[in-house]
Amino acid sequence: MKILFVLTSHDKLGDTGEKTGFWLEEFAAPYYIFRDAGADVTLASPKGGQPPLDPRSDDPNSETDATRRFKDDADAKADLASTVTLDSVSHEDYDAVFYPGGHGPLWDLANNKTSAALIEAFYKANKPVSLVCHAPGALRDVTVDGKPLVEGRKVTGFTNSEEAAVGLTDIVPFLVEDMLKERGGIYEKGEDWGSHVVIDGHLTTGQNPASSAGVAKAVMAQLTAK
Repeated sequence: MKILFVLTSHDKLGDTGEKTGFWLEEFAAPYYIFRDAGADVTLASPKGGQPPLDPRSDDPNSETDATRRFKDDADAKADLASTVTLDSVSHEDYDAVFYPGGHGPLWDLANNKTSAALIEAFYKANKPVSLVCHAPGALRDVTVDGKPLVEGRKVTGFTNSEEAAVGLTDIVPFLVEDMLKERGGIYEKGEDWGSHVVIDGHLTTGQNPASSAGVAKAVMAQLTAK
């Protein structure tokens, strides 16, 4: 099995002067679930190289078993530091694609034509497409047969109330929940900060960081079922 991760290259949190990027738990938990299952994992980002880490996700209060494992894993760190460029990968070389969140994707993956074409190609090839937390924002401009990919499909992503709780409602370029609804998605959510995974065919989305492992397990179930 070969799985492609697509991470953000964006590190600025709007005009706040603060840093953002990808969320460590949303990368680490799925990364180890896939790797421990024997999958080959390739990491990509729009700019290639080291993707920016949201510093808040590296805070002791955000630590999990997966993030602690990552911090002690020199090979994984080296893997992350050398992501390939997004325009160098093809869906034909992978069995599934996974997008970890963090706020970064709202700025650089939501309007990235290469990313949108890649997701469309994976989806039309009936390969698992999965995104967690803010990463479903990357579905904003993805179409299939001229219609939004999410139209009529069950999806989830970071809730408006979760965004309000972290005080970034007026900072982010758009709200994931609102965007998914506007694109015709059948938006579902669980309790704030609790794990909530939504599966619609081979499209799997997770609501927040706590949903990361659940999304990865759902993808593994789809791959092993094949």
